[in-house]
Amino acid sequence: MEENKSLDDVIIEVNNVSRCFNLARERVDSLKEYIVRKLKGNLHFDEFWALNDVSFKVRRGESIGLIGLNGSGKSTMLKVIAGVLKPTGGSVRVSGSVAPLIELGAGFDSDLTARENIFLNGALLGHSRAVMRGFYDDIVEFAELADFMDVPVKNFSSGMTSRLAFSIATIGKPDILIVDEVLAVGDSKFQQKCIDRIQDMMRQGTTVLFVSHSIEQVKLVCNKVVWLEHGKLRAYGDTMEICEQYEELYGGR
Repeated sequence: MEENKSLDDVIIEVNNVSRCFNLARERVDSLKEYIVRKLKGNLHFDEFWALNDVSFKVRRGESIGLIGLNGSGKSTMLKVIAGVLKPTGGSVRVSGSVAPLIELGAGFDSDLTARENIFLNGALLGHSRAVMRGFYDDIVEFAELADFMDVPVKNFSSGMTSRLAFSIATIGKPDILIVDEVLAVGDSKFQQKCIDRIQDMMRQGTTVLFVSHSIEQVKLVCNKVVWLEHGKLRAYGDTMEICEQYEELYGGR
């Protein structure tokens, strides 16, 4: 019974995942030139393996930090788990609803107002307009943008966009919250407000995948860490233990 309970508790299962990108060797200036070169067989690419045979499991209610230098594969892994990218090899099994905060402003229409983008993003997350009306006041209050709701998002600063995106993604109680570097933008007071909300969601059972260049934020939010290096899994386990090893090697970078 304990074994079955443990298996049922796995909400994310990453099995031998690899992801390859083809990088063009020469610059192609137009779609016409791309098509002509492709038809003639004159397109040449270099393979870049952003992820290479990575495996780990995440159990319901855990908070997992992904750490590593730039180019280590952290954001690619989050996109594969969120279903934004398909793995070149291996598989990912995800159980439950996912609220992804992967790219700043992703899913926003810059010509629409903040008010309109709340309902647009809600629809992308699978929420009806009626549901979003119910959450609307809480979103505006948390984002601290009450005076700007009728302003087009293209006129927002990156910090304002980050506030709005985080406020929308964390409504309700998603099974899985994916957060990629969005807390790097904005003042320290709002960053702490976001961390408090993430920790409150964790107490209610939400599973969190968290990427940040701030090892201190990872220590605050996460109880386990995935350490990626050149697309490969270097370590997976206790946050304090692995972060200490990482800081010894890279000095917190």
